[in-house]
Amino acid sequence: MNHGNGIEASASDGFCGTSYAAKLLGVSVGTVQGLVEKNELQAWKTQGGHRRISLTSIYDYQRRYNLHATPFGPEQQRLRVLVVDDDPPTREMLQSHFQQWKGPIDVSFYASPLDAMLDMFSLQPHVLITDLNMPVIDGFEFLRAVGNHSLFRKLAVLVITGLTAEQIHSRGGLPDGVQILRKPIDLDWLKGFFDAMLSMRQMTRRSLDASRPSDNAAV
Repeated sequence: MNHGNGIEASASDGFCGTSYAAKLLGVSVGTVQGLVEKNELQAWKTQGGHRRISLTSIYDYQRRYNLHATPFGPEQQRLRVLVVDDDPPTREMLQSHFQQWKGPIDVSFYASPLDAMLDMFSLQPHVLITDLNMPVIDGFEFLRAVGNHSLFRKLAVLVITGLTAEQIHSRGGLPDGVQILRKPIDLDWLKGFFDAMLSMRQMTRRSLDASRPSDNAAV
């Protein structure tokens, strides 16, 4: 298990960040911090000051208080979206518009790639939206780290940037298949993108349902 400042993590490490812990418990981030201070949840901090919370202690807390586990597993039908941007106004603007769309979408927001990478293994998002210009670990390094894990090979990726094509190329370019969303963000285009994603998922589910043998089919 890596507790340093690196971006590497493992799906089996058994810990998550504060934001994901709040989602699992259905409470606010502040409540999670309070539970940690009361020793209701086991947690520690990395050398970089990032809080890590034991998943086992979260599940124990749910069982102890008869709380229902929040369904964020891979079979969950809602579209899981992860947004990474260090700019608070951008996160707030996107959060407001996602709430207005009211589609079957669960969105998690992070201010840094390091915190996002920690929770990605548990959250297993279908879509990643990330800025490129960020401190410490920028979007280019973040996408390279994500691309190194087979778990995220089918991940749809959008980058939000004001960089020109030449500037992106000079910094190593972007992985194949990454779509670029220029600033200022075209929210109508973004809504169309998610409408298309949801339609494709619905068509895929219908196709899979149709291909399954009926309970009444002859053996």
